[in-house]
Amino acid sequence: MEFRKYQHIEKLGSSEVEGIELGKCYVFPKIDGTNSQVWLGDDGQVHCGARNRELSLDKDNAGFMFWASEHNTLRHALETLNFYFPNCRVVGEWLVPHNLKTYADTAWRRFYIFDIIKADGSHVPYESYSTILAECDYLDYIVPLRVISNPTTENLYKCLEGNNYLIKDGEGDGEGIVIKNYDFTNKYGRQTWAKIVTSDSKNQHRRTEGPPECNGTDYVEEKIVDKFLTEDIIDKVKANIELENDGFNSKNIPQLLQTVFYDLVREHSWDMVKEFKSPTINYKNLKKLVILKIKEIRPEVF
Repeated sequence: MEFRKYQHIEKLGSSEVEGIELGKCYVFPKIDGTNSQVWLGDDGQVHCGARNRELSLDKDNAGFMFWASEHNTLRHALETLNFYFPNCRVVGEWLVPHNLKTYADTAWRRFYIFDIIKADGSHVPYESYSTILAECDYLDYIVPLRVISNPTTENLYKCLEGNNYLIKDGEGDGEGIVIKNYDFTNKYGRQTWAKIVTSDSKNQHRRTEGPPECNGTDYVEEKIVDKFLTEDIIDKVKANIELENDGFNSKNIPQLLQTVFYDLVREHSWDMVKEFKSPTINYKNLKKLVILKIKEIRPEVF
């Protein structure tokens, strides 16, 4: 395995993260340290990286590699994660003084894990990796502040309120939040996260059984999908594709997604008009939600 640079986190509202709010969003506190990663190399050793380069003990990143080499728990976690996600990488923030210096004294020089990246570059969902890391003593991982379905921008900015993750009591605000939608791929084909950085954020440091879950906007497109996109429609399309191609494989997935969307619009447009009183429909959003529903109903296809 070779070093791989970690992705850039885009500002909410940029074209890179357009549509990220459609679906289930995990809102994490953002902390201000130095980006770091670890992985098991082909030589069986723990390798470390900063954002842009692989590390060595003589070219360390503020002492991160030295810390990693001293922690057997980290190796155990990597071995366990690799059992489930072969050749994965563990990415997090090594908290050393950067711009924000109001973190609690006990928070410094610790590694706060926020992403597990599989060999193909995709991200392991929070629920999948957190259950593994919870069994690894002395490792920190960042817990979501909120899980919100279809949040509005206002919903997301409200997550900044009362959010003083790792900050000393009475010492003001944290750096901001990161929004992750594990089903989101941007229009350039990349899985990308969004961020909001604000001087008015107040973070809440907690490690609980699970973050509160709530709903954001009730998009009419989501109501349409819930009302009219059934298992029968999806299975009928899939069966037809299987007949045409003597079976179904990954190459047929785009055809499945496009045909289900086409059939939904063709067969239920008048029903949509009657049910939702001549609504204004964003068909781009509708298609994204159709794809999410197919993945939810038939995950084995993917």
